[in-house]
Parts: sequence; structure tokens; C-alpha cells
Amino acid sequence: MTQRYSKAVLRKLRNDIPIDRVIADILNQPNKVSEGYFRFLCPVCSEFTTAVNPKTNLARCFSCRKNFNPIDMVMAVKTYSFRQAVDYLMGIIRAN
Repeated sequence: MTQRYSKAVLRKLRNDIPIDRVIADILNQPNKVSEGYFRFLCPVCSEFTTAVNPKTNLARCFSCRKNFNPIDMVMAVKTYSFRQAVDYLMGIIRAN
């Protein structure tokens, strides 16, 4: 039987863990602040033409046009499945 995650749990993971913290502190992705914007090395195309929007808690690569929420970022960096990424972030929340 496959475990399903509630909408509330998924919403919490997508919205309550700051995407810049996921990128820099949890996944240790190369990052920098450039022109006042938090930029990170895109795990898909390896470009720094990226930005984070703290209001929406989303990240975007302008080279490959990929959008990331915290779950997507974990999936891309760690090459995890959706389930593995959710479990990974739930472990981070439990540890804090």
C-alpha cells in the first residue's frame, strides 16, 4: 500500500521551509548574492542565471526555465523521487 501525503503536509513543505534555506543550508548548493538577488547554481543546467522569490517561496532558472519549490529542489539536487524528497524534508522539519 502506498502512503499518501495530506494536502496540508505538502503545503507546509512547499511554503513553510524557506527555499533559500533549502538551497544554501540544507542542500549546500553553490549560491551567492548578486545585484541584491539570492542566486544559486541550477541543478538542471548548472547556470547561475537564477533567482528566488521569497514572497512565493519559489526559485527559477532563467536559462533552462525550470521553476522549483522546496520539494522540486530536493528532487533535482539529490535525484530523489517525489516520495523520497517529501520524506527528506519531513525529516528536516522533525529535526528542528
